Amino acid sequence: MAQYLAIEETLDELHKALPSVYEATVVSRSGMHIAGDSPKGVHLETFVAMSAILLGAAETATSELKDKLQYVSVELTRSRLVLTSAGNRALLVLTASDEMSTEELAENAHKYADIIAGHI
Repeated sequence: MAQYLAIEETLDELHKALPSVYEATVVSRSGMHIAGDSPKGVHLETFVAMSAILLGAAETATSELKDKLQYVSVELTRSRLVLTSAGNRALLVLTASDEMSTEELAENAHKYADIIAGHI
């Protein structure tokens, strides 16, 4: 069973450590919201479902390459999204300003995703 309080505490730590992260959302592989926040003005159910589909599609598309997908990056005009696996049952979606490089954001996403995976 997921430890929701521990997941929320991990997301709070992430926000303190990475001020350029706007939102951090934990999503189930089936596309359900587990914890965290979503970008202001978006429909939560659509955002989390499409995030799960996006990461799942990338994993499926690259599965024949005999390599492991590290993250998916979506570059926007004034911000970026990084999606990464948080174990077998969830994923972590970060929205952040473009002040932080994609690689740095992804590296930090992996660190926190590993912690979250331990609570799911």
